[in-house]
Amino acid sequence: MVAEVRIYCEGHPALRPGFAQFFGELAQGLGRRPRFIAGGATAVQDFQTALRKHPQAMNLLLKDSEGPDDGTWFESLGIGPERKESVFWMVQCMESWFVADPESLKRYYGQEFREKTIAGNPNVEDNPKRQVIDGLRDATKGTPKGPYHKTKHAPHLLGLIRPERVKKASPHCRRLFESVPRIARQT
Repeated sequence: MVAEVRIYCEGHPALRPGFAQFFGELAQGLGRRPRFIAGGATAVQDFQTALRKHPQAMNLLLKDSEGPDDGTWFESLGIGPERKESVFWMVQCMESWFVADPESLKRYYGQEFREKTIAGNPNVEDNPKRQVIDGLRDATKGTPKGPYHKTKHAPHLLGLIRPERVKKASPHCRRLFESVPRIARQT
């Protein structure tokens, strides 16, 4: 078992506590909490640097795919193929995970939350990023918290959404929860 698990993710550092809550079940399976390093646009570079500077750690990358799987996601990162199993995708964006659990969204935003505007394919990875973001903003604009805002709302939403709901609606999220403990046991 590895001594340390480091997950490099896109996004604002304010997302770290939310990711830690969302991945609580994963932490139990690993016997330790992963360290989340939110690097925004530098997440890929930070991950590559960590591979050199922290070779004893299990270094993982969590990234928005920004679109459907066209077969070029991994190649676009410029990371060697031996690292493919260390890269995980939020398809097509982190917000897709939110719409997988509309009940938690309603709990957060209140009665004024308009769930019908986020309706889409139950396999959330098939919903285009623009549709997900626009739908989330439309669903929340009349709420006391105001329209969805990534740095204001996402850290809280990550802590509220239920991983079992997201794993059911997002095969890539399910892969992360299934793969990481297996990879950790092998190292």
